[in-house]
Amino acid sequence: MTTQAEKFERFRALHSRDGAFVMPNPWDAGTARLLANLGFEALATTSAGLAFSLGRSDSAADLSRQEILANARAIVEATDLPVSADLENGFGDAPGDCALTIRLAIETGLAGGSIEDATGRRDDPIYDFETAVERVRAAAEAKAGRPFLLTARSENFLWQRPDLADTIRRLQAFSEAGADVLYAPGLPDLNAIRTVCRAVDKPVNVVMGLQGENYSVETLARAGVKRISVGGSFARAALAGLKRAADEVLREGTFSYDRLSGSEAERLTTEPRSKE
Repeated sequence: MTTQAEKFERFRALHSRDGAFVMPNPWDAGTARLLANLGFEALATTSAGLAFSLGRSDSAADLSRQEILANARAIVEATDLPVSADLENGFGDAPGDCALTIRLAIETGLAGGSIEDATGRRDDPIYDFETAVERVRAAAEAKAGRPFLLTARSENFLWQRPDLADTIRRLQAFSEAGADVLYAPGLPDLNAIRTVCRAVDKPVNVVMGLQGENYSVETLARAGVKRISVGGSFARAALAGLKRAADEVLREGTFSYDRLSGSEAERLTTEPRSKE
């Protein structure tokens, strides 16, 4: 049985080695085991993938802290891989809400997690600078001395605020406040990604499959990216496959859609990863 401390050390080491690594996003225990069996070295939860599976929208209003952490625990317990969680905005506006979320996340067995600076309110989508920094500082203080890697997210580009200078300013301040990894989802192009990586002093996470052009792992590594996640895009890919199969049956009356064999599906989703 791999301990939480051992998972954390493996997770931290991935951020220190050369090149970039991919941290895909399962949405339940079965998909976590499948991705582990395929050979990935770390996993991350996805609030979007969880929301799709529950028939809800991806927001803190529709997904509670309890549900997010219960889902994270199921993924943590499914494999021996380190898992980082999408912890939304910490489930509250106050710095203390972020701190509580981090403490509960650590108790769940997670090796890391992210706090974002989005409020969840369309009329005021991003916390002001000082509040955003204080929230990250509270999260960092809550994990101090514990086996947990804190990712701080600047959400400007997901909320129609394409201000790269402000995004960098926030990421730099989040780093100073104690974040271990920095993340600005939705950056528009490779030049913006490269600019962010050069401007900060902590490992940078980017997401592929979200919007815009996709870049290879090698290209992102050359730009300075350390960690690559896929957000809810694997869940959307699975839904796309389900929709294609259903459309074929409804429109053509045939059953030739692509699928794993029953034994392969069972092996990938129920058996622990081989430790060869």
